[in-house]
Amino acid sequence: MATLSQKPVTRYNPPDWFTSNFTISTNAERQRDASHQIRQEARNLRNETDNQTSWDQHDNNTRLSDRCRDIDQWKQTLEKTLRDCDAEIDALERMKLETEHALQAKALPLDVAIENLTLREGRRDIDVVRDNVEAELHKEVEVIEGIKKALKQKIDEAFEQICLLQEARQQLHADLRDKSEALGIDQEVYHLTNDSPGISFKPNPTRVPKGSTTPQEWDKFSQYNKDRAEAEMRASNRLREAMQATLEQTANDLEAQRNASEFAFRKRIHETDQAKKELEWQQKNTKEEIAEMEADIRALEEALRAKRNPLKLAHTRLETRTYRPNVELCRDQPQYGLTDEVQQIEGSIAALKEKLATAHQARDGLYRNLYRIEEDLACKTNSLTLDNRCMDVRQKLTSNLPDSIKTQDSFNRTTNRALSPIKSRQLDMA
Repeated sequence: MATLSQKPVTRYNPPDWFTSNFTISTNAERQRDASHQIRQEARNLRNETDNQTSWDQHDNNTRLSDRCRDIDQWKQTLEKTLRDCDAEIDALERMKLETEHALQAKALPLDVAIENLTLREGRRDIDVVRDNVEAELHKEVEVIEGIKKALKQKIDEAFEQICLLQEARQQLHADLRDKSEALGIDQEVYHLTNDSPGISFKPNPTRVPKGSTTPQEWDKFSQYNKDRAEAEMRASNRLREAMQATLEQTANDLEAQRNASEFAFRKRIHETDQAKKELEWQQKNTKEEIAEMEADIRALEEALRAKRNPLKLAHTRLETRTYRPNVELCRDQPQYGLTDEVQQIEGSIAALKEKLATAHQARDGLYRNLYRIEEDLACKTNSLTLDNRCMDVRQKLTSNLPDSIKTQDSFNRTTNRALSPIKSRQLDMA
């Protein structure tokens, strides 16, 4: 009798079958609803982001346009200030040249005073001081040509003011150059579009560049440059008026000034001689200290070399003892002692090296100071020689004087010494 063969699979009931179909349909509808919701949200998000991006680009284009306009306005202001500064520099240079011509036109033989000033120009370094001798010699020059010093002073002031104007002009020019470059960059950025060929992704584009400033600092910087240039131009204008008004000065008694100048010379020679002797004493002591320091340095270097073999011995002992077999490789008292010995020697070497470096620095400082002393000593010797030569030259002032003037010489010396502070104050006021 034939039998019906069936597959060896699980058999479900009809309710299970209907339940499965319902579940699949329900899940499909739920997934479609969720997908529909997501699509709607995606469309809304796409529209919102597109609008936001467009408005952001529009706003930033407006900001870039406003920024370009601000930079261009400052650029025009700085250009005008720069032109005014150039015009003032030219005017001051013309006034300076005119004053120099006036000074040359009023030049007179200044005899011994000029020769003394010329000789003292041979002073070097720190000895080039505006001492009382130089002040008295300038007063003596004023006796012959009262107006010359005032004109020379105005020429010096004009030179300094020209330097200040040029410095302000350089700052204006640098600011203007930066403005032009920034304007070109912002205009280039302003004209970029989504379809421009040069756009690309950049690493960390939202970073704050080092050295960034605030708009207030940016505005204050240009305002300061403009105000400074205008202030220097006003000072230059006042100086040009003063130079134009300065034409003459009052004269002083030449003989009285000669006595005051020679008194200042004698005092300065004495001061220079005392300073020279002090430097010679310092030179001798410094050389002795250098010799002792170099001996100590050699001793320190020898002490460092003497530590090498004990350190090698300790290292060798420690390394050799690492080959002890098995349990014999114990951290015994010799191990600790040798380790302490290495650390102690290394610490000693470090201390010696540190002290050696300090000694080298001290020795170098002594050599530098010795060099400075010797340079200053040479300056003092040179200055002393020059001032003595000046005193020899000044003998020509009294060699051909009439007897009546020679008789009054002692009286004039006393009188001029008493009047010297008064005349100094009068000169300062002038």
